[in-house]
Amino acid sequence: MKNTILVFLLCSLLAPATHGSARNPESEKDTYTNPVRTTDGEVLQVADPFVYEYKGTYYMTGTTAGDCGFDYYTSKDLVTWEYGGPLFRKSAGHFGAGAFWAPEVKYYKGKFYMTYSCLNAERGVLLSCLAVSDTPDGPFEELYTPWFDLGYSAIDCHIFVDDDKAKTPYLYFSKNGNQDGYGYGENYVVELKKDLSGMVGEPRLVSRASQPWEKVRWNVNRCNEGVTVIKKGKTYYMTYSANDTGFEFYGIGIATAPHPLGPWTKYDDNPLMTTDLSKGVSSPGHNSIVRTKDGKLWIVYHRHTDPACPKPSFDRVVCIDRLFFDKNGKLKTDGPTSTPQPVP
Repeated sequence: MKNTILVFLLCSLLAPATHGSARNPESEKDTYTNPVRTTDGEVLQVADPFVYEYKGTYYMTGTTAGDCGFDYYTSKDLVTWEYGGPLFRKSAGHFGAGAFWAPEVKYYKGKFYMTYSCLNAERGVLLSCLAVSDTPDGPFEELYTPWFDLGYSAIDCHIFVDDDKAKTPYLYFSKNGNQDGYGYGENYVVELKKDLSGMVGEPRLVSRASQPWEKVRWNVNRCNEGVTVIKKGKTYYMTYSANDTGFEFYGIGIATAPHPLGPWTKYDDNPLMTTDLSKGVSSPGHNSIVRTKDGKLWIVYHRHTDPACPKPSFDRVVCIDRLFFDKNGKLKTDGPTSTPQPVP
C-alpha cells in the first residue's frame, strides 16, 4: 500500500543499486541465489522491478530515481545486471514533485511506451503518465503528462494487449486513497484507445482486499495493487500484490478471468508468495513476469533487503523465481527462494 505522503517521501528517496553484499560465487556457475546482483557483484536494489525482453536482451527498470525519473539495467541471463544509466528524466515543466514510481515499458506498434506515476504536490495525489521512445534504452520523452486524471491517486499502470483479432489494448491500475482511518488500494481495468491516447468507457473494478491473508491489518490497510496479466489458452492470469509494501505481510496473489475485463476470481489458496522468515524472505511483492527464450516463465519481484529490518521498511532488493502451470492449469512458483537455483 503506497498511499500516504510519508510513504511518498520515503519511496522517493530510493536510489539505484550502489551497495550490498559481496559477489555471489554461485552466479558464476550454473546456479544463482536470490537476490540478483549487478556486474560489480552488488545486490540489485530496485523497487517495483519491471523486466521485459527485446532482441535477446533483458531490460529492467523500476522505482530508482524517485525524485526525477527512472534508471535501467540490462542482462543476458536475468541474474547479473549491468547499470545502463538514466532511462527517463522529467522535464523542467513536469508537474511531478517526487514519488516517481513503478515504471513499466510496453513495446507496441513499433514504439516503446512507459507508464509511471508521480506526485502532484498541490493536490496530494499520484497521477499516471505516459512516455515514449523509439528504443528500449531511451531516453523516453513525455507524451501525456498526466495521461489521465480520474480525481484520485492512480498508480501501478500495466498495459496488456490481447491476442484477439483487433489486438485490443487494456490498462490495469490501482486506485489508492485513505478513508475512515485506513488506507486502501483497488485494482481497475479499462479498454484503451488503439493509439493509447485515452480510455474507452469507464474503468471496471478488478479486485480489492477480500481474502483472510489480505486482512491482517484491516483497521489500517486494505490494499490490492501492482497487477501483471498474462494469457494461456483461453484463460487470463493476473498476479497482484496485497497489504502494505513496507510491512511484513506484503505478498502476491493470483486471479483468473475469461476476458481481460473480467470477472476476475482469486485463487482459493492465495497467496502465491508472502513473508517466510525461515527462508530469509520478508514481504515479496510488486512483480513482473518475463518469458525466457526456452519458453519458461519467471517472476521478478522485490522483497526487503534485511528480513529482520524494523518495519515499515522501503529498502528492497530484486529477486527472480520460476513460474509454471501445473497439470490442472494453475499458475505456481518454486519461490520465494533463498537457496541456489538453476540459472535461467
